[in-house]
Amino acid sequence: MSSSSQGPSLQILVLHGPNLNLLGQREPNVYGSTSLAEINKQIEEQARTLQVKVSCFQSNHEGALVDAIQAAWGQYQGLLINPAAYTHTSVAIRDAIAAVKLPTVEVHLSNIHQREAFRHHSYIAPIAVGQISGFGYYSYILGLQALVQHLGDRANTPS
Repeated sequence: MSSSSQGPSLQILVLHGPNLNLLGQREPNVYGSTSLAEINKQIEEQARTLQVKVSCFQSNHEGALVDAIQAAWGQYQGLLINPAAYTHTSVAIRDAIAAVKLPTVEVHLSNIHQREAFRHHSYIAPIAVGQISGFGYYSYILGLQALVQHLGDRANTPS
């Protein structure tokens, strides 16, 4: 990314939860055949188009994701997250997002509402700007577009 004074002003943190490092190999009938590296490349290309900067991070560890969310405070303007299995179990991730008050969009590769009943509940959705699921890797692209639009609208709304 360019570091000139005309560079992107919005910075978005993109977090990928557990087992997403196995994308492309793991249950391709559910999650598709696109690897996480390819998804990150698509996100970065879309970020350039939208003139924003993204930083992508994946962890299988809940605490590492909580640490990343807390470290984002004051450094990023928005959060795009695929909490994966932690969607349905992690009050800690939910509380970290609530604490830093970053506008957040939750994304999922599969449509979690068409899957097993335990996947229908999200601890993240009630504190997120929105949730996008079921579009494969494109859920991330749609989520990034929506988040950038939301941040732009918010910046242009008089207080």
